[in-house]
Amino acid sequence: MDNQIKDIFFQLLRIGLWGEGKLSLSQSITIDDWNEIHHYAIDHTIEGLIYDSFPLLEENQLPPQSLRLKWAVRIDRVERNNLQMNQVIAKQFDSFNALGLRPILQKGQGVANCYRIPLHRISGDVDWYFEADGYSIARNQLKTEGIVFQDTAGFSLDYDWQGIHIEHHKKLFDIRSPLKYSYLRKVSSKYNDRYDKLLIHNIPIRLLAPELQLLQVNSHILKHLLGFGIGLRQFCDSARLYYTLSNKFDPIALEQIYKKAGILRWIHLLHKTLVDYIGLPKSYIPFPYPQDLDVSWMIKEVWYSGSFGYNDERFKGGTTISTISVQPKAPKRLFLNFLRYFKYAPQEALFYYWVQAYSKFIGKDTD
Repeated sequence: MDNQIKDIFFQLLRIGLWGEGKLSLSQSITIDDWNEIHHYAIDHTIEGLIYDSFPLLEENQLPPQSLRLKWAVRIDRVERNNLQMNQVIAKQFDSFNALGLRPILQKGQGVANCYRIPLHRISGDVDWYFEADGYSIARNQLKTEGIVFQDTAGFSLDYDWQGIHIEHHKKLFDIRSPLKYSYLRKVSSKYNDRYDKLLIHNIPIRLLAPELQLLQVNSHILKHLLGFGIGLRQFCDSARLYYTLSNKFDPIALEQIYKKAGILRWIHLLHKTLVDYIGLPKSYIPFPYPQDLDVSWMIKEVWYSGSFGYNDERFKGGTTISTISVQPKAPKRLFLNFLRYFKYAPQEALFYYWVQAYSKFIGKDTD
């Protein structure tokens, strides 16, 4: 995609995300251009956001009717999936509570609630975290009910239930440095009585306190950047969280959490990216970042990698090494990302690969 069409793409993203603004064009958008925009929107799982920009465009700026129809069909499917996901969340939350567990909904629909049109956010699965020994109890319950699941890297398990992909997580945060585990337990305990709630089908679903939800979502972005990349949707998640929760968290406390978790320098990169590319008003950034930061290299990596790096055109045709990853040229890509992010989150860069390997080959439950 050339730079002019990329600029149009980001304009459309911001218009759809925030529900305001006008599309500025120096040239008309051709059918081929729109097809390319559509392709990248799918790759970054933001086709719902680009679609939401259409009502704010002038008639001659809209994509061809045939593509709009195709787009509308995809969005209808997204809406139906999100409605089904909400039903599953409510049912599972009730069943977990009946077992005496204390589940917390992570990311997903909790973040979608911060969007202008929640049903248009693409969500891949439902993520649950369980307090105390809830993870093992829930895992045993799956076996009792005969639900087929698989233990996965990252101290998690996943399965399909009523047409929705579900993940259970042992770890609350995607902070991989073992040197930070003690602090993360302390900060989780500190916010133990400050949970937020989301009403789904008249059931109050527990969410993390705003400070911890921001830490969880933003550390998740960093985790995937250290791996094989992540799409623009997760940056939109972060922007909408800051925007919606701005009056619900303590910015001084949040900055200290990022600092003690060892990711503050990377958070500065994230914040500048949210302002410069995603369109978050700078007044919603909770604390200042250095003005001389260059984030163009990071947004370039995000742009090419797309969602989890599966379609990165720079590595097409490379050898796939199954013991490391399904992505081609895995060792080279991981090493390059280590070099990129070590300066900004050194402990995460050092420990991410070790913990991933340990959790994949040694640390998985095997009973």
